[in-house]
Amino acid sequence: MSGCVKLAGFLAFSFSFIAGAAAQQQVIGAPPEASNMKLVGYEDLQARSAYQPTIHHQGDRWIAYIGHHGGTDDVPDPVNTLTGKAEPNGTSIVDVTDPAHPKYLHHIPGQEGKYESGGAQMVRVCDGKSLPKGDPGAVYMLRAVGSQGHEVWNVANPENPVLVTKIGEGLKDTHKNFWECDTGIAYLVSGAPDWRTRRMTQVYDLSDPAHPRKIRDFGLPGQEPGATGAVPTELHGPISTGKQGNRVYFGYGTDKGGIVQIVDREKLLSGPKEPTADNLRYPEIARLPMSAFNGAHTTFPMPGMPVKEFSNDKDGKSRDIVMIVDEAILNECAEPRQMVWFADVTTETRPMMISSFTVPEASGHFCERGGRFGSHSSNESMAPVYYKKMAFIAFFNAGVRALDIRDPYHPKEVGYFIPAITDKTDKRCVTIDEKERCKVAIQTNNVETDDRGYVYIVDRANTGLHILELTGDARAVAGLP
Repeated sequence: MSGCVKLAGFLAFSFSFIAGAAAQQQVIGAPPEASNMKLVGYEDLQARSAYQPTIHHQGDRWIAYIGHHGGTDDVPDPVNTLTGKAEPNGTSIVDVTDPAHPKYLHHIPGQEGKYESGGAQMVRVCDGKSLPKGDPGAVYMLRAVGSQGHEVWNVANPENPVLVTKIGEGLKDTHKNFWECDTGIAYLVSGAPDWRTRRMTQVYDLSDPAHPRKIRDFGLPGQEPGATGAVPTELHGPISTGKQGNRVYFGYGTDKGGIVQIVDREKLLSGPKEPTADNLRYPEIARLPMSAFNGAHTTFPMPGMPVKEFSNDKDGKSRDIVMIVDEAILNECAEPRQMVWFADVTTETRPMMISSFTVPEASGHFCERGGRFGSHSSNESMAPVYYKKMAFIAFFNAGVRALDIRDPYHPKEVGYFIPAITDKTDKRCVTIDEKERCKVAIQTNNVETDDRGYVYIVDRANTGLHILELTGDARAVAGLP
């Protein structure tokens, strides 16, 4: 081998090593990493750890309501830049009418506490004119406030929200609710004090949000008061297809031993309410047990999906699909990979997994970047712009991933966006040989879309809100001009 060849090989190896090392650790000031997605606007959310964004069209405005986890050890109560006062993390309200110039409008403080022990993580919004008994002039925001319970606010004037009512104070915990805006039925993830689990479901009629009416408690047999034996894994969250679809899909477990439960909505609402094992089984149609390695954070239903590959088949041209998203919990890949799964539930009593998706770790050396790597959640909007065509998955340090799901048997990534870190991005640590090692990495936690086609991602590590749009091939998949 000649000296030139040896030198060329050495330089290629060195360049590869340096490039790999650079990919492993994000640096302040470096550009975002992106494919077929680009940044439109940014808001730092007062450097608050963010969970669920909900985008709502109010008159001629578009408003983002964003739930937050609790504060950090270093900054338990970030300063509200609008008032100059330190406040526990709660709910941010941002005007995104002009997505290139989002405007922070208001912060509603949440529960005192750090990380998962504080804040007000979940938020849903319904117009009063859509609810059967709501005030037509009101816009109602439902939020979960940790062990303080649930609250409903009137945010018709988003700069000056007004508390309407509180629900279920003194709970063990709250989390990922679902609210049907056309009926008012709300599935509140709660921790009733007498139940054997931290999270189960309390079903309420919030058709008149000022006067909540409890319908029932619900969970898996074995979680109810008075039961004995092992306690089934706790609830993470439900999604309902409403009165017309007559199904509720419950996801239990987070990163292990998950269960997808398919429930008859009408039987759930009108069946026997006493929380006995038999009564809890009554509305259940089927369960899909997950692996011991994987949970069920999000269970997103897509009934009646046409599958092009099956278009010439006599039967089964369309399929009922549920997209299941696990949640990565531990930093630096110290657990089995959490992924996205697609289940065919056309034959409801015999649901089956048909495909999966994960980001290839080697594509960004994500296990070495710091923080969590793996899936967490998907967008949940059922607006026609993306529904049954594309899905957006929050993948922590791998940012948001855009999937073409028109063939759910073969989901395909068509874009991604990994935001740059800032001086506000919080560190994530692991313990190695009894010593703490910390790295700073983006932690894209949740994602939502609006009817205009914008994609909103929020960061768990205090980096803020990024507003994105599709470009290139991804835009073509969605049919956007």
